[in-house]
Amino acid sequence: MAKLSDVAAAAGVSKATVSNVFNWPDRVRPDLRQRVEDAARRLGYSGADPKGRLLSGGKANAIGIVPPGAFGIGIAFTHPYMRDFLTGVAEVCEEHGAAMHMVSGVGGKKAKSIRNALVDGFILNSLDEVELIEPARRQKLPFVVMDADGGPLINSVRIDDRDGARQAAQHLVDLGHRRFAILTVLRQSGSPPILHRPGGEGPRLDVGYPSDWERLCGVAEVLATIGLSINDVPIVEVFGGSADTATFGGALAGAALLFDNAPEATAVIALGDTQDLAVLAEARRRNIAVPRDLSVVGFDDPPQLALADPPLTTVAQPSIEKGRVAARIIFAGGPARQVVLPVTLVIRNSTAPPRR
Repeated sequence: MAKLSDVAAAAGVSKATVSNVFNWPDRVRPDLRQRVEDAARRLGYSGADPKGRLLSGGKANAIGIVPPGAFGIGIAFTHPYMRDFLTGVAEVCEEHGAAMHMVSGVGGKKAKSIRNALVDGFILNSLDEVELIEPARRQKLPFVVMDADGGPLINSVRIDDRDGARQAAQHLVDLGHRRFAILTVLRQSGSPPILHRPGGEGPRLDVGYPSDWERLCGVAEVLATIGLSINDVPIVEVFGGSADTATFGGALAGAALLFDNAPEATAVIALGDTQDLAVLAEARRRNIAVPRDLSVVGFDDPPQLALADPPLTTVAQPSIEKGRVAARIIFAGGPARQVVLPVTLVIRNSTAPPRR
């Protein structure tokens, strides 16, 4: 295979000139550029090997994105939140002429995938993944943790989950609801729904992320203001991918479990962007009219919530902006930053005063 030095010899120029022709052509006058291009074409040379450029320059010009939990990279194409989040990352990468590298976590190979990723920094979608990137930390590669507060020494970007849940619960309380049920996210792929019956001490979660706890605590704070304890509210943890994939069946099973065990509830707070759609679907199957018989509030506000029947009241988070902020932190470097973005309650047609 022809090398850069071969082209330089054939064109009668320096190796620096050949490099400029392929990387910064505007720096080379047209007649000289044409001579180098002709020599390169004759020799079959198409530019420096990217792997060699990486080894010599020490930069991959790419950000590594690690999906949450045991998800593979397919979630980037099927999950509404991840699609929006990656859109924000991509916008900033394009501004910097950089690429995105998706790191798969399927089959317990996430640690190996992270070690082998040729990137200049990582965006982690779970605090649990920080321990997996110890090699990257030793190389001083920057990283950002999403949806969790990792402390003052770790870059993080999250929303105010607790405030969002407070807004959702307060909206229902202001409408007059006093009998609630909660559907939250089970962070374990393929696991059956988990029912937490009323009773016991404190909010209950078997497999939750910090953001899930924050949302649950936000609901608890509002209920306490009207003399209710979240301990007396049935809670179902359920895994549910995207509403347009086979994993949606898990969310439907969780919604059915909730209806079976909370028939007296007049309002459901669904703390995930798949769980709320599952509640609507299960209510329709049981001939329960929303919002006449049951009010439903969701979280995250993917596009399909506005198109649901009825359109869902939800807590909207700035998913695209989260991606932008995380990517900017990677490119900017410097001291660790902790960014908390606000959320907004979007009131639509799935909530109303309880039926008398």
